[in-house]
Amino acid sequence: MKPEPATVPHPAAILVIILVSYFMILLDNSVIFTALPSLQADLRLSTGELSWVQDAYTLVFGGLLLLGARAGDLLGRRRVFVFGLVVFSIASLLIGVAPAGWWAIAGRAVQGIGAAIVAPASLSLLTASFPEGRERTRAVALYGATAGIGASLGLVIGGALAHWISWRAGFFVNVPIGAAMIALAPRFIPETGRARGRFDVLGALSATLGVGALVFGIINTTDAGWVSPITITAVTVGAVLLVVFVLIERRAAQPILPLRLFASRRRTGAYLARFLYLGAMIGFFFFTTQFLQEVLGFDPLQAGIGFLPMTAVNFAVAMSIPRQVGRMPGSVPLLTGILLTLTGMFWLSRAGVDSAYLTGVALPMILIGAGQGLAFAPLTSFGIIGAPVSDAGAASGLVNTFHQVGTCLGLGFAVAAAATVPTTGSAVAHLAAQVSVALTTGSVLLLLALAVTAALILPADLAARRTRAPRMAVPVPEAERVR
Repeated sequence: MKPEPATVPHPAAILVIILVSYFMILLDNSVIFTALPSLQADLRLSTGELSWVQDAYTLVFGGLLLLGARAGDLLGRRRVFVFGLVVFSIASLLIGVAPAGWWAIAGRAVQGIGAAIVAPASLSLLTASFPEGRERTRAVALYGATAGIGASLGLVIGGALAHWISWRAGFFVNVPIGAAMIALAPRFIPETGRARGRFDVLGALSATLGVGALVFGIINTTDAGWVSPITITAVTVGAVLLVVFVLIERRAAQPILPLRLFASRRRTGAYLARFLYLGAMIGFFFFTTQFLQEVLGFDPLQAGIGFLPMTAVNFAVAMSIPRQVGRMPGSVPLLTGILLTLTGMFWLSRAGVDSAYLTGVALPMILIGAGQGLAFAPLTSFGIIGAPVSDAGAASGLVNTFHQVGTCLGLGFAVAAAATVPTTGSAVAHLAAQVSVALTTGSVLLLLALAVTAALILPADLAARRTRAPRMAVPVPEAERVR
């Protein structure tokens, strides 16, 4: 691959294009939640069909992430990035005009293809476009903040559009945004060039099919449970294929996923912590939305507005992170963020049918929003720290893969836990009890994320700062290698 330029023209424009594009795909991952009741009524979907409106997107997105990341390395990241935006924007238009459920589900699957290309390409373009040091650290911090803000704001926007216009508006809005980014990207973002060498076909197939089968098995638990033959078969096949993938990558001359990326304790810890953190957060979004509408009686707009305390605090905290860069180890805000999220999640899990919105939901959300604002940026930066430019696509693909698989597995755990609540009393009381159990499960996942961060990321981060190791240095300092 051609060497990356030390500096690039129009850095502000590059950052805006990357962040807006990433925000768009994250927005569509959550905008659907508050719009689901309207969509179900309009397209006359069964409960199973409705779940696939979200699951089709997640399945394809998670399954193709590593393949999308490698495509950017081989074919040119800007070229692949623009292609992904084209696919995502066209799919959004098709979903918006969907006359039937099967059309919407198929459109969501195509949207997942575009997202699987855009997500890793956007992060690898960012690392390639900004030089090591303060500029890149600030850009990555803003990228990480976008992850939390996009997920939170999507609920507000989805509820508002579904209430005032239609659920379809949440997808139509992507078309002009996508068109603008498609037009601007070739003008401002420099191409990274193409890598020389072969495409790791066996690695790509085993990774895509393995992650896809694993995600499918997890998704299937929402309807059939963890002991279903289909679930067990899919998860087993996925696990076997991923083991085969690792064996292939160990011997491949030009692997789709260089296993050396796991040599860093900070990167490995960031992948695991992101997996657990997002597993907890998806259950929070999924069940809190139901709690607001079915227990507290909010309409979709009110439910979306109900998330504003978290969104506002998330935004304020996330925007302050770049100004704090260099003043403290990144592991400190990460630990603090996970701890705040855990406290807010456990507090919210105590809410019931008699809870008031202010004390039972809004105040815990403030803690969760502050935690997200602190956690997402370091989770992202630690996921790519120390990775050479040639591995930027693979590293960013791993960040997004653990993000997506974490959401699938976390939702599966939350739904399975909620299903254990006996059906007694009123429907509202039963749902409130399910929400409580699901959020308690999320609290356990956050506790595990806290433990991973303390065991892997914190010691390596402190050691790297003591030795004054460059934040994106290659090779990885001995102090942070996995033992």
